[in-house]
Amino acid sequence: MTARSFKAVSPARSVAFQTLLEIEEGAYAADTLRARARALAPRDAALASQIVFGTLRFRAQLDYLLEHYSGKAPFKLDVEVREALRTAIFQLRYLERLPSHAVVHEAVELVKARKRSAAGFANAVLRKVNRDDVGWPDRATELSCPGWLLERWSAHFGEAIADGIAASALVPPQPFIRIAPGKPIPSELTVDATDVPGCFRLLSPPDPGIPTHDIGSQSILPLLDLRAGQTYLDLCAAPGNKTRQALETPLSLAVACDISYRRLRASGLDCPKLVLDGRKPLPFSRQFDRIFIDAPCSGTGTIGRNPEIKWRVQPSDFGRFGEGQLELLQRAVPFLAPGGKLLYATCSLEREENEDVVQRFCAAEPGMRLEGETWRIPGREEGDGFYGAVLSWRDAAARPH
Repeated sequence: MTARSFKAVSPARSVAFQTLLEIEEGAYAADTLRARARALAPRDAALASQIVFGTLRFRAQLDYLLEHYSGKAPFKLDVEVREALRTAIFQLRYLERLPSHAVVHEAVELVKARKRSAAGFANAVLRKVNRDDVGWPDRATELSCPGWLLERWSAHFGEAIADGIAASALVPPQPFIRIAPGKPIPSELTVDATDVPGCFRLLSPPDPGIPTHDIGSQSILPLLDLRAGQTYLDLCAAPGNKTRQALETPLSLAVACDISYRRLRASGLDCPKLVLDGRKPLPFSRQFDRIFIDAPCSGTGTIGRNPEIKWRVQPSDFGRFGEGQLELLQRAVPFLAPGGKLLYATCSLEREENEDVVQRFCAAEPGMRLEGETWRIPGREEGDGFYGAVLSWRDAAARPH
């Protein structure tokens, strides 16, 4: 972007535009925006976030409107032109307090800086945008979700729940924090208790010194029924929120592992940490009373927080993740102590990563039994979507290995 165009566009819109271009290349929205917005004033950072996440959440609606106003299919436009128009249409239709002339002018400047010949086209399109009611052509556009994902969720959970999942992803997620039971609530925060012990809805502005921790995530670890004095192994610990929750119990030993050195180091966990790939032979010489596998997955349960996922994920991804998840279970099970429990969890809503993985594992390990499984589904429950399965030895006294 030229120096002239940089001055002609507000910092918030410039950062949002550049962030969305990076997301088109495969970057993650939250991480990219956080890095780019670091130098922005709080008000500009908030607007950049609104634009980035709003454009991603409503992309199907925005693309329908873009074609309606321009007569051109969005995928036929240059990526810079398409992203500038998407962001502008989002602001003009969904952010009522922004002056329309500023939105149009700065979007045209963004286009002009990247593809000058398209500036007139962009201006003509944006002059047509209004807030009139629209009759969306289909369910997928109205819910701004790929139709194939809606069909999968409908087959799995029913159409009403599928629509609820997609609709909930159009709303910014409610922030939650964790305050360990027995600890005082900081006086500067306004919170509301939830049905998950230690989890609170954050009603006041976030405090940078207190990290948010989604209620769906907080609800999973209690399934492991941790007890004082037990030993605990977390094979996929980063960024550390669930391990930190586990450490609220006075364990005799907790070991946090992850494949990412950077993320594990940044976790700040106060326990032994080990960088490893849990799909490969594990280096332990002991067994653990409790093992937790928060497996890498497609993340379809988190599209409200990470809306780029719904446009990026492909059906083939689910089976690929499932193979790695099965490997994690198979590597972990020899280290589960007699009478112990293993918790397998994902933030995916897909069978191939959840029930199918557990069924395949139990078929290959007849000494293991499924004690129970649970789903948290966005729109039905608060927060991100999660699946959890608790596994244990059929013979509580000894392992069959």
